[in-house]
Amino acid sequence: MCDVIIVAGSKSDEEIVKKTTSVLDENNISYKVEYASAHREPEKVKEIAKNSKCKVFIAIAGLSAALPGVIASYTDKPVIGVPVGAKLGGLDSLLSIVQMPKGVPVATVGIDNGQNAAYLAIRILNMR
Repeated sequence: MCDVIIVAGSKSDEEIVKKTTSVLDENNISYKVEYASAHREPEKVKEIAKNSKCKVFIAIAGLSAALPGVIASYTDKPVIGVPVGAKLGGLDSLLSIVQMPKGVPVATVGIDNGQNAAYLAIRILNMR
């Protein structure tokens, strides 16, 4: 079992993943990294969301950024969304992540700010 699972929509998000894992490493937080697209691999995302034993999800996604919301729809664990600045300065991703419907909460950090996602995950873990 790990503390945090990081799910990135694509290998192109690896720079943000590294920002996230560096903070988790500095704080001795166990984590796992998966790559799965909500659009291209919806069944894989569903499986990860439903079966992960990790305590907190960090979902990194750009463009339409459906990944954090899809994960949140399958789990009652905390989900932190990290919008990626792929197009439109990342505003498209930010708005996609922050505008979740009632009952599907996703905490959202700043564009490309994997570090803050890690810090927020650590605060959540410290509450348990």
